[in-house]
Amino acid sequence: MPFVRIDALGTDAGRLDALSRAVHDALVETLGVPPGDRFQVVTGHDGASSTLRYGDYLGIPRDDGIVFVAITMRAGRTPARKQAMYRRIAELCHAYAGTEPRNVFVTVTENEPVDWSLGHGAAQYVEPSAPTALQARSGDGNLADGSQGDGQRVAVEGVQAGPGFDLRSGRGQVGAAPG
Repeated sequence: MPFVRIDALGTDAGRLDALSRAVHDALVETLGVPPGDRFQVVTGHDGASSTLRYGDYLGIPRDDGIVFVAITMRAGRTPARKQAMYRRIAELCHAYAGTEPRNVFVTVTENEPVDWSLGHGAAQYVEPSAPTALQARSGDGNLADGSQGDGQRVAVEGVQAGPGFDLRSGRGQVGAAPG
């Protein structure tokens, strides 16, 4: 579940949406991110009240078509996978939004499971009994559906944990539920 920030200069809503889709599709294709795991902050800068600064570092000429993509994700991807991700992001930003690949600037910050709180002030990846959005506890301690719950399962409609999925580490297979 990467968290992505996309910043682009002087862009309209259509281009911002295209950049958002390009980055997400690249993450799905290259890293195996589930299609429904889309957590992004997409910001267009008007050049007056907010702007972006860039240079021609490493001899790469950049212009006002620049797009900064900052991805925060859990550690563990190989350098080859990251390189494939960078290439695919640049390709899809060009295909979807007309952004020149030279103007696609990507950074990755890696962290550990404890570094994520997905709501309710809890670190769900290391506190498997922490409530999720679909398991929010009411004042009486029951789950939102009125049940006691077992404190271990995370129920997300349409998603099923595969064999060996470990909530603490987030490692294992998750896929579409049958049906």
